[in-house]
Amino acid sequence: MYTVRRLPEFAEWLDSLKDKATKARLIRRLQKAEQGNLGDIEPVGDGVSEMREHFGPGWRMYFVQRGSQLIVLLGGGSKATQSKDIVVAKARASRLEEQ
Repeated sequence: MYTVRRLPEFAEWLDSLKDKATKARLIRRLQKAEQGNLGDIEPVGDGVSEMREHFGPGWRMYFVQRGSQLIVLLGGGSKATQSKDIVVAKARASRLEEQ
């Protein structure tokens, strides 16, 4: 079991998705993560990892793990914006470290 905390920027990104089916599928993925099933994840550097979803444009949700039970969601995007999204997620993770 994990506690999943969403940064406001992540919540804004998720809320901005226009396709209701996509949004529902990503929310289901987060619910599975809360139950302990992180699924397909990959580290992207600096302690940041991505949850990968292989449908549509290849959705990604970026997170850091704090301790053994806390996941902090940093942002999201598609495979097309992955490079930029990783830079943003790493910057947000760095700001968390400073707090």
